[in-house]
Amino acid sequence: MSEYRAPVADMMFALVEIGGHAANDETLPQILDQAAKLAHDVLAPLNRSGDVEGSVYENGAVRAPKGFKEAYAKFIDGGWNAVPCDPEFGGQGLPWTVTMAISEMWHAANMAFGLCPMLTLGAIELLQHHGTPAQKKLYLPRMISGEWTGTMNLTEPHAGSDLGTIKTRAEPRGDHYRLKGQKVFITWGEHDMAANTIHMVLARTPKAPPGSKGISLFLVPKFMVRGDGALGGRNDVRCVSIEHKLGINASPTCVMAYGDNDGAVGFMVGGENRGLEAMFTMMNNERLAVGMQGLAISERAFQRARAFARERVQGRDLNGGNADVPIIRHPDVRRMLLTMKAEIDAMRLLTYYTASQLDRATGTPDEAGRKSAQVRVDLLTPVVKAWNTDLGVEIASLGIQVHGGMGFVEETGAAQHWRDARIAPIYEGTNGIQAMDLAFRKVARDGGKAMAALIDEMRPDLAGEAAPALSVLERATSFMAQAGRDKPALVAAAAAPYLRLVGTVAGQFLLNRQAGAAARRMKAGKGESKFLESKSALAKFYAANILPQAEALAAAIIKGGGEIAALDEAAL
Repeated sequence: MSEYRAPVADMMFALVEIGGHAANDETLPQILDQAAKLAHDVLAPLNRSGDVEGSVYENGAVRAPKGFKEAYAKFIDGGWNAVPCDPEFGGQGLPWTVTMAISEMWHAANMAFGLCPMLTLGAIELLQHHGTPAQKKLYLPRMISGEWTGTMNLTEPHAGSDLGTIKTRAEPRGDHYRLKGQKVFITWGEHDMAANTIHMVLARTPKAPPGSKGISLFLVPKFMVRGDGALGGRNDVRCVSIEHKLGINASPTCVMAYGDNDGAVGFMVGGENRGLEAMFTMMNNERLAVGMQGLAISERAFQRARAFARERVQGRDLNGGNADVPIIRHPDVRRMLLTMKAEIDAMRLLTYYTASQLDRATGTPDEAGRKSAQVRVDLLTPVVKAWNTDLGVEIASLGIQVHGGMGFVEETGAAQHWRDARIAPIYEGTNGIQAMDLAFRKVARDGGKAMAALIDEMRPDLAGEAAPALSVLERATSFMAQAGRDKPALVAAAAAPYLRLVGTVAGQFLLNRQAGAAARRMKAGKGESKFLESKSALAKFYAANILPQAEALAAAIIKGGGEIAALDEAAL
């Protein structure tokens, strides 16, 4: 099996040229190098063994696979959990772009492990925005350090993405509430790696209105927390089982029971009946993080496939010669590897670009600049989540294909990447939901103005041969904005190919911008020539082999959606 090596050079180039980081920042390469060391030395070796062993459920307790608890201790000892968090509560206050880069390493090395701190960061972000001063003071320092982990509790057995139908109840009891109900698909809902787990739980108060307007949010600790931060007794919340899954087997996906006895003690966060508003802070954080997972698992699958293609000797070189050659010299294998590499670069650039807009939305001095950046974040979040994770599954599948028959054998490790990748298009809102969010809330609602602003930014980098693809995106956006006024079924039917179109064109935009930066460095004699030349080559490959999909996607948007909407379900 190949080892995972974080692509630090690619990350640095993207952070500087697309993420806006200073090229002379001496701390950034040090951070990336140290993160890469932890990913390679500690997390990656546990990926295969954790998949085989899985988390173990016994009498309400969950034990992480061998080595995970020790790895988590090294993770928090290194301060990695605190990277983007508020310094007031022990965080390091570093940009989200840096967080995305190092998080890519955690998930590429060991996606099941990476899910635990990923959920904790989302819970921290939620509390930082919506918690009371007392809640922040009591919970944030230990969550930011990683001493305590966090979870998201939305889904119930009868209610998947339709949160308006949840039934978990919260009865007021003085300064707290007592919760009763069951939640499913709770990632790292119970485990032995941290001293406490802080659950963020959606529930209804007694007089709550029906539907999503009647949802409140509650902080429910696994162990009660005293005023000085010390742990008290066990709260009335327990794990009743863990799921047996296709992938991410080392990550326990729990069924959580709240209030088997007197009711689980919970504290309201964000105000009564305003739970979804608060929870969406965490959900949007997680959606960007899940998009990063699609990127990460793609990088890991690519590295494994590339290593195999260099080692596997089979078949003659079509350019001549009598000896068998490594399969990387065969055109179809090269096509697959180049597709993987070009799409990975495009995903990384889009993820870091969106994270840089998030940094601008919180750090730009003028209000207009912050609002403009936040609009861009809102526009691109569903694209990062859905486009990246769809490609993650496709790229992991290509990785298996490069291996041939050996890819279908678990021992090579290629199959695990596909199995792990397959959850990402489903959780944090299926990719169909992300597409409808983009189509209705981000395009139709404002008549396409936010997308038009992005298109205007793309235009200088998509001149020449790429210009027709930009025109295609403009035409499709106009169609979606107009249809959104009175043809919702048509927009919903066309939403998924529209999101794919946005991601595909945005990928070319950023690859071209990266290639331009590489050319400037080449001219100035700064940087390793083969690395810089590869950036131009990837942009050209993408333009010739992937960007032509834009025309077909536009046809599916403008013509195909009507056929879907018109089809009688009896014909299925």
